Amino acid sequence: MDGLFYILVWIAGLVFLLIILILYLTHRINKLIWYMFWIGFIIGMCWELPMSIANELAICCGYPYPPATFNTPTPIQGPLLVIIIAVTHSLWDGTLFLFSVSFVYLFSKAPYFTEFNWKQLGILLLIGQLQEFIVELVSTSSSGWYYNIYWFNPPLFPWMGHFITLLPQLIWLLAPIVFYVVVLKYQPKLV
Repeated sequence: MDGLFYILVWIAGLVFLLIILILYLTHRINKLIWYMFWIGFIIGMCWELPMSIANELAICCGYPYPPATFNTPTPIQGPLLVIIIAVTHSLWDGTLFLFSVSFVYLFSKAPYFTEFNWKQLGILLLIGQLQEFIVELVSTSSSGWYYNIYWFNPPLFPWMGHFITLLPQLIWLLAPIVFYVVVLKYQPKLV
């Protein structure tokens, strides 16, 4: 069925939000983790929304640089698609940041996120790069999307008839740094 991949991705984003909300309301995660999810969501929106808008402008108005191409038609089109992709993918991003945070708790020592720590930042960067790499491999090899090649998004290597490109990796190189700095700056106010 065309579009099933997208529907599953969108539903998963909403399920992640529901799980995190339940964990917060039942006091299984603290306020800091809850806020970290939303910080990750907001950071994710910084690229998910512009990329979604650029893709829609390419479809409707001939914008020459769509960031991504969908491997199969999406089940809906137009502005609603922009909103759904931006929001659900940003929910994924918030969840992926929390996934990285869990590795900080597993492989570094307290205190967590109270002062700058190279090991904590390194873990966030490593997990960010690994998860982005996996997401791109899965999406490109399934009925998801692949990123288009431009001078600002060169190919890294071919994969399943398309290319894994540099720009998404650069985003997930910068995003954990921004996430870490924001959490360190606001952590005393969030707990």
